[in-house]
Amino acid sequence: MELLQQFPNNIHILLEMAKVEAIIGKNDEAIMNFEKARSVDPYILMYMDEYAMLLKMKSDYTKLGKLVHDLLNTDPTRPEVLVALSVLWERKDDKKALSYAEKSIQIDERHIPGYIMKGNLYLSMDKLDLAVNAFRGARELRPDLRSYQGLVRSYLACSKVKEALYTAREAMKAMPQSARALKLVGDVHASNPGGREKAKKFYESALRLEPGYLGAALALAELHVIEGRNGDAVSLLERYLKDWADDCLHVKLAQVFSATDMLEDALAHYQAALRINLQNEAAKKGLDRLEKQMKGVDPDVPDEDEENEVEDADADVEETELL
Repeated sequence: MELLQQFPNNIHILLEMAKVEAIIGKNDEAIMNFEKARSVDPYILMYMDEYAMLLKMKSDYTKLGKLVHDLLNTDPTRPEVLVALSVLWERKDDKKALSYAEKSIQIDERHIPGYIMKGNLYLSMDKLDLAVNAFRGARELRPDLRSYQGLVRSYLACSKVKEALYTAREAMKAMPQSARALKLVGDVHASNPGGREKAKKFYESALRLEPGYLGAALALAELHVIEGRNGDAVSLLERYLKDWADDCLHVKLAQVFSATDMLEDALAHYQAALRINLQNEAAKKGLDRLEKQMKGVDPDVPDEDEENEVEDADADVEETELL
């Protein structure tokens, strides 16, 4: 930090800071430092795949597209460029995205973002054993919060709770002062109704360690909602509104208000979420559902267009079978 104050435009210091922040889950800080580095040199390659993954998490596809365009004008055979391409293609074509991630590892078998990207893709494709192998590959090269998170998600997806808990505790040992590692242990406990009280304690410990950690606040609010403490959830989340212009925070508040029939408040928060991030799918779906409720329409009954789409899809399947 002192070096950065002395040399505020030094690309290498900015990039190293950003990489460490990405590894330990301080995503907003990492994005800010990556963007400072790119403002000095828009065609820098080092760690740009890390930046691409952060932009994807933020659903900032405009910046992601611009980044990949710039990287392709440098050296398209570099592993950083291939992983960035994998990130860009993830929305459109899992197989193509996977091929780019695999190419990055073929070029450099120690390229950690390639393994993390592979793990995320296999997880989204429900290929859980392959996801575990990919995240393990990343973890063996370096303790990285994202590989631990990926392993925990993969284990929970295939109901291996003991393995998930062991991995989360391993993350806590590797990063003893990390609020994110504490939250990860909480997430495992929260996956089991009998573990919610333990989960609550881990989320609260994470917030004591890092009071501004929104991820832990959102997880704790979700626990409050599950256990019927909607008022506690609202009180907790509203504390963060002063300091956080975050779409996920507004979505969670909208969901809580919607569940308690405070529809006007829910509407205001869904709209606020979409003003911050037009690409937020949860906000778009929630707003659509809410607008139906406000018109007195049952949101669980598909409209005519949806029914027609289903009928067309069924007809296509029948036609294919006949052929």
